[in-house]
Amino acid sequence: MSAARAALLAHLRTGETTVCRAWGVERADGTRLGFTDHDKELAFEGWAFHPETGLTAGMLSQTTGLSIDNIEAEGALSSEAITEADIAAGRYDGAQMTCWMVNWRDPEQRIVLFRGSIGEVTRAGGAFRADLRGLSEELNQPREKVYQRPCAAILGDAACGVDLSDPRYAAEVVVQSVDAGRRFGFVGLDAFEADWFERGRLVALTGAGAGLVGQIKFDRAEGSMRVLELWQELRGEIVPGDTVRLEAGCDKRLATCRAKFANVQNFRGFPHIPGDDWITSYPRQGQTHDGSSYLKLPEADL
Repeated sequence: MSAARAALLAHLRTGETTVCRAWGVERADGTRLGFTDHDKELAFEGWAFHPETGLTAGMLSQTTGLSIDNIEAEGALSSEAITEADIAAGRYDGAQMTCWMVNWRDPEQRIVLFRGSIGEVTRAGGAFRADLRGLSEELNQPREKVYQRPCAAILGDAACGVDLSDPRYAAEVVVQSVDAGRRFGFVGLDAFEADWFERGRLVALTGAGAGLVGQIKFDRAEGSMRVLELWQELRGEIVPGDTVRLEAGCDKRLATCRAKFANVQNFRGFPHIPGDDWITSYPRQGQTHDGSSYLKLPEADL
């Protein structure tokens, strides 16, 4: 048992306690926010916890097995801490949260009550409610390998190995036009082939939507402009003049891996798996039956 935990337990046994709870939230973009239900500021472990922010926690359910620990947090929306715009933009989705019980007279006396991530966030009437999921939530995620023709890697990840910082595969450009929040016009992309960014990503670098990511549905030329449309509207506003990063798309075919990225050695699919037509086939009169392979692949996949 750590000295801090032992000291807090000894304090609790006195029956006359000065404890409160403190929450630390770290978003994917690196923003760190600290809250406490005490009426004064606290500081420890590099965090600053601010009072009167309207964040409170409900009942904490914990188990000793592999069941998911869970807790619910509620709070008030404000312009200084948790804003409605940030929640709507998804900036708290998946954010990491740690909850401590701490002796506010001596913050060295503390224990961690909960550690996990923020799940679903709802908002209404100037307030928000967030479901918090424990570390065992990760055990519910599928991890097995799938045997399929397309590549199972994500472009640019460790399994793929393509370096998306290479200027052949990405570009930072200024938005020239915006239509319906998901159609964007650009100039200066003539060096990239048609459809180069289709199935790729658009990452907002500046403006109100900075840090948000959209999946590109199509990429085409319209007059002097290059127009890209997203599958879904970004949850933050992008306006002309903002800078975005465009990353190449991949359709996960072996031929594309070879021709577009020269990365066949890292291809994570199984393009030679027979399809259903081959599996259910049977000998027919007039066919050649010389013992050779019946599987005929498209030339582009050889």
